[in-house]
Amino acid sequence: MSSLTLTLKDAATGPVLEIIGDLDYDSAPQLRERVTALALQPGQRLVLDLGRLRFCDSSGLTALIAARAHAHAARADIALAAPPAPTLRVLRIVGLDQVFPLYPDSEAATRP
Repeated sequence: MSSLTLTLKDAATGPVLEIIGDLDYDSAPQLRERVTALALQPGQRLVLDLGRLRFCDSSGLTALIAARAHAHAARADIALAAPPAPTLRVLRIVGLDQVFPLYPDSEAATRP
């Protein structure tokens, strides 16, 4: 069984959701539920901080895409911060590095 912890923080630009652990078939619904519960405002930026992500499979990627759809439906932006090297490699292979703005850390992602 996978282990996932989601920690929500507020920044001047909008919410920062830290994703800790494994984002996979078992845990992806947890991320989807947490993101869809966020009441994003137009112009905000949702930052998904992946710095402590250990693993991400195709279900995890689908959950990230669903988070993007939720943000865009609210006319908000979304960004990924600190993707680990293996996850960054997968994002590049499937072309999601062209879909998500990527930042080295959540501090850079939350600069206005």
